[in-house]
Amino acid sequence: MSEQNPPGLDLARLAEHLERERPGLVRGPLEAEVVQGGRSNLTYRVTDGASRWVVRRPPLGHVLATAHDMGREHRVISALRETEVPVPGTVLLCEDPEVLGAPFYVMEHVDGTPYRTAEQLVPLGPERTRRIVLSLPDTLVALHSVDPARVGLADFGRPEGFLERQLRRWSKQLEASRNRELDGIDELHTALARALPASPEPAVVHGDFRLDNVLVHTESTDDRITAVLDWEMSTLGDPLTDLGLLSMYSELDLPGSPVSTTSGAPGHPEAAELIERYARASGRDVSRINWYTAFAYFKLAVILEGIHYRYTLGQTVGAGFDRIGALVPVFIDNGLTTLRKG
Repeated sequence: MSEQNPPGLDLARLAEHLERERPGLVRGPLEAEVVQGGRSNLTYRVTDGASRWVVRRPPLGHVLATAHDMGREHRVISALRETEVPVPGTVLLCEDPEVLGAPFYVMEHVDGTPYRTAEQLVPLGPERTRRIVLSLPDTLVALHSVDPARVGLADFGRPEGFLERQLRRWSKQLEASRNRELDGIDELHTALARALPASPEPAVVHGDFRLDNVLVHTESTDDRITAVLDWEMSTLGDPLTDLGLLSMYSELDLPGSPVSTTSGAPGHPEAAELIERYARASGRDVSRINWYTAFAYFKLAVILEGIHYRYTLGQTVGAGFDRIGALVPVFIDNGLTTLRKG
């Protein structure tokens, strides 16, 4: 932990705000550190020496519209607290940018490990790796089984025309960050639009579901997911978009890349097994999963291009950003290849 202010987090102002909104919560000087691994919203681990919390805020500088909504994250985590979906408890939401320079929220710290690379999984062995990864589609089934109205999320999104709007949204996000030629990106967008599938019954979707965005408790070898994190893209919509993203990450092999991949770990199930496990438990038709996986490649290409753009402006925090731009064409090509499978 560092006593210095990490980029984007003024500890004195944070302490003053917490004392004002939650008197007595903080019992000593605050220390904080940036939690590495994220490429979008900034995450900090904060402690007063006795208790621990996590603070989330948008990235510094250039921000794509709607992509870093703190109120949205806070709302969905709070709503899911009493369901079978493991989420941290929330402490407070601050939408006043005068406090830290941007809206932010504070949540409880949850013990667990985020597994971001195949190398991190290797010490667990193939059997435990397999068990951990297979728990991902199980967790998705639990999330997609939540009745939005019952948890106060009936108005959390507009499911009608969801996929069409998603394509439009990510196309607009691309235009907001486009500062170079990207061969194939427009072809991929057009092909996705022409082959749009009919969505199943809507559900609460995470929007960025993968092993990197969950915490796993492994100390007693129970290997259970203790928290699903990073809800900034959550909404009501087509649940198969979550499965398509999980499928993409489960077949992605980019060793040494700044983009998190775990698929190369011994024992890691293939995407087809995760898809089948989800289909069996949820009862949903997954015959068009290649479209959803291709869409995931498109979405990630746009996200990475946005990060690359922020890097060119000098508005990123952390290592590895200099290599993000070279990965965008890989995601475009993989998306086109996947979509051609039908």
